[in-house]
Amino acid sequence: MYLKNLTIHSFKNYTEANLEFSEKINCFVGDNGVGKTNLLDAIYYLSFCKSYFNQLDMQNIMHEADYFTLHGQFIRNNEHNDLVSCIQKRNQRKVFKINKKEYERLADHIGLFPLVMISPYDRDLINEGSDVRRKFIDSVISQFDRIYLEDLINYNKALQQRNSLLKQFAENKRFEFSSLEIWNMILQKHGENIYQKRKIFLEEFMPLFQRYFAFIADAKEKVDIVYLSQLNTNDMEGLLKENIQRDRALQYTSVGIHKDDLDFTMDGFAVKKFGSQGQQKSFLIALKLAQFEYTKNIKGFKPILLFDDIFDKLDNTRVEQLIKLVADQNFKQVFITDTQTERMLTVFENMEISHKIFKVEKGIAKEILSHV
Repeated sequence: MYLKNLTIHSFKNYTEANLEFSEKINCFVGDNGVGKTNLLDAIYYLSFCKSYFNQLDMQNIMHEADYFTLHGQFIRNNEHNDLVSCIQKRNQRKVFKINKKEYERLADHIGLFPLVMISPYDRDLINEGSDVRRKFIDSVISQFDRIYLEDLINYNKALQQRNSLLKQFAENKRFEFSSLEIWNMILQKHGENIYQKRKIFLEEFMPLFQRYFAFIADAKEKVDIVYLSQLNTNDMEGLLKENIQRDRALQYTSVGIHKDDLDFTMDGFAVKKFGSQGQQKSFLIALKLAQFEYTKNIKGFKPILLFDDIFDKLDNTRVEQLIKLVADQNFKQVFITDTQTERMLTVFENMEISHKIFKVEKGIAKEILSHV
């Protein structure tokens, strides 16, 4: 699978763009702040129906424009030609289409065009709260398991209803346990399913992750991801019953899989506290490359890979090593952003791999080199 072309109107700092891509490697080069990352985000949008960076869709509309549109032509199995479109007008709901047919639910699109993004913002996986790490594991599993995504949607809806009911009880100074029971049953059903699939995923994911870290870091440190969940020692039904008085006092549901977390360690120590910047960067790149391989193994074809400014502070030798890694047959289409134009031109000078390099300046991308 690969993205053949991308058409943009009024998206972030792009008035208009129409780009044709290589099936293998595509590089966007230019200074910071000119719009390289915005091109990656447009590609991400077409896979996940949302921005990688901005939660509010309308904030991605170009200043003073009324809407933005994104259109991407994907080729699957070298024969299926799919046109994916996103239209977002101000103060209106987002419209997503495949081959000009609108989706009734955006969830039906997730997983059709799998993609992995590696970005400096991934450091939030280490430094921020548990919700960021839960979103990571949920986004990975949801790309290949539609039932998991449905469980997640239904769990979150029931959680919202249960929390709303707890607040009503406090405001009205009354409590009806029977009213909570229906939501408890729904949380129990979907929560147990989610827990089991997260657990299985991490068991299968770990060997891939450890192998990529050893390659990237060229080090002997042992890295690990520990699944922290209240369901490790209790079931959902028991947790909800035991904490009912606590939930009444707090006016929200204090237990469940929405409290899960991942503990990132290196030689048994927390990566957040004891890992150097270089070790943390290697940890995150390995995490995302393992996500790529895991998704590829499940889906039976290779996801698109996006590298956003990951070569910063890496020497040219390490950059070339990473480029050669993604140029290998294990990977398909790759998009890369970098601030050093000459470095990219030099790296590809002696490579026979198919590639295109685009120069980006103030929201305008022009192809400057093509080797197909």
